[in-house]
Amino acid sequence: MVVLNVLLLLAGFVALVKGADWFVDGAAGMAKRLKVPELIIGLTIVALGTSMPELAVSSFAALQKSSEIALSNVTGSNIFNILCVLGVCALLHPVSVDRDVIRRDFPLSIGVTVFVLLVAGVTALSGGSLKDAGMQGIVGKIARPVGAALLAGIACYVFVLVRKAKKHPTPEAAESEVAPAKKLALLLLVGLALIIAGGEAVVAGAKAVARAAGMTETLIGLTIVAVGTSLPELVTSIVAAKKGQTDLALGNALGSNLFNMMLILGVSALIRPTSVNLASLIDLAILLGISIVAFAFSLTSKKITRSKGAVLISLYVADVVFAVLR
Repeated sequence: MVVLNVLLLLAGFVALVKGADWFVDGAAGMAKRLKVPELIIGLTIVALGTSMPELAVSSFAALQKSSEIALSNVTGSNIFNILCVLGVCALLHPVSVDRDVIRRDFPLSIGVTVFVLLVAGVTALSGGSLKDAGMQGIVGKIARPVGAALLAGIACYVFVLVRKAKKHPTPEAAESEVAPAKKLALLLLVGLALIIAGGEAVVAGAKAVARAAGMTETLIGLTIVAVGTSLPELVTSIVAAKKGQTDLALGNALGSNLFNMMLILGVSALIRPTSVNLASLIDLAILLGISIVAFAFSLTSKKITRSKGAVLISLYVADVVFAVLR
């Protein structure tokens, strides 16, 4: 039975990665037709596409009353994106940081993390259950109104980016460089179908494996599920970095984090108020800390160098070890 659940988990990951790959190809092709700049594509179209696995997993987790997986998946994916995705990309090719990223995207990512951490912390303190709850005891919730506020936030963010893209369009791509509209639409639909099916399989398989191995849902969401659903971000950003398209790589990582925290957590909270335990509070605090570190790296030289990339990867290894030992 355990072997079948592991196979289900692996099949879900394959469907997620392949589905996200096709979804991104279709979305990026559509974006070329709309003459959208590379950074904006990374922050919106590609980021949304590569965040679809997290959306599928967290939504199904909420529907199956496993909202701890929903929150730990978002937090773990964001930690992975900053430390691993950016770290690996920087090792392959130093990542130049656009002025707009420093002024808008990094501060917004940090601000949203602070907001979610404060909401979770306040509900934990007001509930009076923080002292004796232990790591896995539920201490707070992210309620539906907070989810609605997060969704409103991502809608405003996308609106600002779209307006900027209209003001500064890129040269129109040659017809030979863009796939036919029917093919792009098919890629979008099939990719989305695989993402949804894969998300359901990952949640079911992860819960079964966690129970069999004696792992908590929070731990498996923070590690196995988070890494699995972040594979599209990693693959997409590595390919972009190898091609020297660091704007796309950075935009994908940061944009995915914003979609994860606002769209995915917002949808999950609307489906079912998201449970918060002490371990999740600690992980949110860690996410805030490493976001500030990455922001500081980008401020010092407007570039994330190879040495900084190595530091980010080392921090991720340390975080995983801490999560397992905890």
